[in-house]
Amino acid sequence: MIDRKPARRLTALLAAAAGTRAATAALRSRAPGGPDRWQRKNYAGRTVELYAGPAAALGAAVGAVALPARSRAAAALAVLAAGACGAYDDVAGEGDPRRGFRAHLGALRGGEVTSGAVKLFGISAAGLAAGALLKERPVDKLLAGVVIAGTAHFVNLVDVRPGRAAGAVVALGAPGLLRTGTAGVLSAASVGAAAAVLPEDIGERAMIGDAGAHALGAALGAAIAAGNGRAGLAVHAAGVVAAAAYGERVAAAGAWG
Repeated sequence: MIDRKPARRLTALLAAAAGTRAATAALRSRAPGGPDRWQRKNYAGRTVELYAGPAAALGAAVGAVALPARSRAAAALAVLAAGACGAYDDVAGEGDPRRGFRAHLGALRGGEVTSGAVKLFGISAAGLAAGALLKERPVDKLLAGVVIAGTAHFVNLVDVRPGRAAGAVVALGAPGLLRTGTAGVLSAASVGAAAAVLPEDIGERAMIGDAGAHALGAALGAAIAAGNGRAGLAVHAAGVVAAAAYGERVAAAGAWG
């Protein structure tokens, strides 16, 4: 059913966008650790800023503050944990040539805890915990967790060129703006935060990195989980698992990072 009273969704969208822009400005003015820590070379060799990633995570969380306590906690847990794990990988994993789950799990079996492994287990655990908060029945909790963590990973998979990850979140989240309740608010939060970083991302002045891609993906995944029953959750879970398997094959072939 289409919600005829879109005030909460509009508020969430605007709050997420404003929160993202404010966080970007605050990080840029202070640059914790110095400006050099917040710069990277993109695929074309241009120097870009990394402020947009953590800012998008904070903005998406801000957009969910009007939700009931349980849903708000689920969104904050999924988004902020995904953003934190992604940010750790942005910093600690820089220059690591290993790609894909298999490579990081192989390193873990050898006793090395890579930033990719931290990201894999951290986001998976946060997704499952958020799914448990959003749903009531055990099977639904598990499926919701897979959807949240899997969507976070999927959005990171498409982050191979400027604007693709944020653009994907805007495109995939836009239909959710017509949904009622928690799903609509979470969709608005993900779209608002993604839209706020999209111009600078496309313009190659900033990149959202793993922090932003995973956080925005987790926000979108939480919206999908909130808006679907068991059948829908199963379909979406199968989709993100298939995407992960495809990404693993591509990563093994060295086609992307």
